[in-house]
Amino acid sequence: MKISRLAQLGTVAAVASLALAGCAGPSASGGDAAGTSASPSDSGVAFTVDTALTGTITSGGSSAQSNAQAAWTAAYNAQAKGVTINYDKSQGSGGGVTNFLSGAYDFAGSDAPLTADQTTQSKALCTEGGVNIPIYLDGVAIIFNIPGVTDLKLSGETIAKIFALQITDWSDPAITADNGTALAAGPITTVARSDGSGTTTNFTNYLAATQSSVWTSPAGKDWPIEGNVSKQKGGSGVVEAVKAGTGTIGYADHSAIGDLNAASIVQDGTAIAYSGEAVSKTFDLAAADASNGVTGDLSKKFDYSKLTAETYPIPLVSYAITCTSFKDAKQAELVKSYLGFITSTLGQEVAAKNAGSAPLPESVLEAAQETLSAIK
Repeated sequence: MKISRLAQLGTVAAVASLALAGCAGPSASGGDAAGTSASPSDSGVAFTVDTALTGTITSGGSSAQSNAQAAWTAAYNAQAKGVTINYDKSQGSGGGVTNFLSGAYDFAGSDAPLTADQTTQSKALCTEGGVNIPIYLDGVAIIFNIPGVTDLKLSGETIAKIFALQITDWSDPAITADNGTALAAGPITTVARSDGSGTTTNFTNYLAATQSSVWTSPAGKDWPIEGNVSKQKGGSGVVEAVKAGTGTIGYADHSAIGDLNAASIVQDGTAIAYSGEAVSKTFDLAAADASNGVTGDLSKKFDYSKLTAETYPIPLVSYAITCTSFKDAKQAELVKSYLGFITSTLGQEVAAKNAGSAPLPESVLEAAQETLSAIK
């Protein structure tokens, strides 16, 4: 049977406010970043879960999505108790896409859409090709561990020079200028991802687009800088390495940073800390359609020239990558149902409450529901 709209709202609200409180929640600095809760609302984009569904969804990829995926799974399973959802965050975006293209995953979580070559490869699996559906909006946080320092401001140029290994000491004049005071001298150790990572893609997209005179490496999923760099697998690996070190700095999805401090990024003369509101403004002003040509694809790209003093400069949009045609109709229904819940207003509120993410705009959710409705 299909659960009624009123019953659905009550069930998920209870799960979101009680059961999900035990999930890995947003960082201490993020809190309920988007200013939302998982309390029910009759407005927005609705989705009705079929409680009679049974089966298993196999997926994985983006570690940035991991907290949200845990929350979504718990909320969805409060209704569809017969569906098992396996999401392997250890793969990272790169591994998730590889496993999807091999046919091992029903959908991949990825912080970057399929490339042109990957879209071509996906036609062997999906006939028309894989579609990228935005499901998660957050930001890349610049995390640091400097003794005695809890408040750090960094301009985009300074960030680029630090991660390009051109600035190697915390007493550097550029860091002093950003903060209005000198930090104690000490070596800087940068921490980056060792695995193919959509978080890396989003970070290097920002650096390549806004700091091209400093950041001359190409944007992409693989960290391009060699030298005094501590490379770690997964977002959790980067977070743990920054936490365990001294004078360390790294990048990770904001929802994963725990109690680590994150730098405010100077944009147009204003230091912008991550918030759901700030990253939502970034999406509203700078996100543009970038379809891969497959019907129903919803890929986005950012025009960083549209950043303002009210936008968080390093946004991260993460996707579910799947087929619109499955060999098994039952599996298609499972994927449509789970991703349909995620891309409802209520699903986005669950992620905001438990991962500190920002809800995607209703227009994006409506487009996602349209794409999902065509899956067969």
